[in-house]
Amino acid sequence: MGQALLWIALIACLAVLGILLFGVSSFARGGDFNRKYANKIMQLRLLAQAIAVVLILVAVAALRSGN
Repeated sequence: MGQALLWIALIACLAVLGILLFGVSSFARGGDFNRKYANKIMQLRLLAQAIAVVLILVAVAALRSGN
């Protein structure tokens, strides 16, 4: 179970990276889209990052307990 959680955590980290790259590219382009959605994109990144951290912690705890 710990290894499966570790893979899920890795996927969550990749999702965070994708959201971050999308947000940075929209900042670089600027325009109406950036003004309208920049804050929402970074809020989404923060939520995804928090979920990824929790999944990493749960995976490490599961691996340490031997499950």
